[in-house]
Amino acid sequence: MKAWPSARADAQRNRDTIFVEDATVTDVATFPGDQYVLRLLAPETARRAVAGSFVHIRCDAAIPMRRPLSIMRADPGGGWIEILFKIVGSGLRSLGHRQPGDVMSVLGPIGNGFQPSRERPHSLLIGGGVGIPPMVFLAETLWRDDYAWQPLVLMGSEIPFPFAAVTSRIRTGWLDEAVISAMPLLEEWRIPSRLASSAAFAGTFRGHVTSLARQWLAAQSVEELRLCEVFACGPAPMLAATAALAQEFGLPCQVALEEYMACAVGGCAGCTVLVQTDDGPAMKRVCVDGPVFDAASVYPPPLLPDARCRSGASRE
Repeated sequence: MKAWPSARADAQRNRDTIFVEDATVTDVATFPGDQYVLRLLAPETARRAVAGSFVHIRCDAAIPMRRPLSIMRADPGGGWIEILFKIVGSGLRSLGHRQPGDVMSVLGPIGNGFQPSRERPHSLLIGGGVGIPPMVFLAETLWRDDYAWQPLVLMGSEIPFPFAAVTSRIRTGWLDEAVISAMPLLEEWRIPSRLASSAAFAGTFRGHVTSLARQWLAAQSVEELRLCEVFACGPAPMLAATAALAQEFGLPCQVALEEYMACAVGGCAGCTVLVQTDDGPAMKRVCVDGPVFDAASVYPPPLLPDARCRSGASRE
């Protein structure tokens, strides 16, 4: 098995791309389920952030370990970024107590982002729980790009969503009309979105977000599937299910992984995952080699009895 690159090689590769800056909290929004959205004035990070990258934040001066958090939005002109997080420990609990005007140390932006292919403009974005932020960032990136992207954003959560859902004005022909709840920000951008949950929230699809994705994919023609590409971020079981779904329909798929991190710059190798490469299996660090990977390299497809799923011929 191949070893990871040296720390010195990473230092050269990441030079002038990752910055430490004092970020000022400008806005705090709270949502049910101990969820928070913080807007931070962090000009260097905002200028270089891409959909899929993240920041490493010092939550409190008394807590030495930083926390990795995905960037949900970034405005290079305004110099701000937004992060979404759910309280799961002392560090994020301290971060949830931050108020406008507070200053904290931010290391970022870190990691390789999503790379949509213009040959496949029908982008299916799947976000689960705290995996929602990269999908919002990617959706906004596609919306701002002067190209004929046609994204669909599907989000799943078993706790209340970190926004006040609205009734979508964008109708679908592939889904029951009762499934009508959407994210308000995406509605503003005229990007169709739908929500899934097993908690039976009003207007949501009852079940896993990957089941909702399957329903959309099954409604596409063979020609339409050839224009599709899948992007996802969320819990590992959801990503594995998404990778299997993409493989079933013969689609390329990129996933953003979530792992515990110590340094987040490739030095400690504490966030490694096994990845299949052209040269064989290798250990890759989620922080600097990812967090975005080709789904099939992290979740290798099983041997298929025939080639129908690989080619999409089963849909004909």
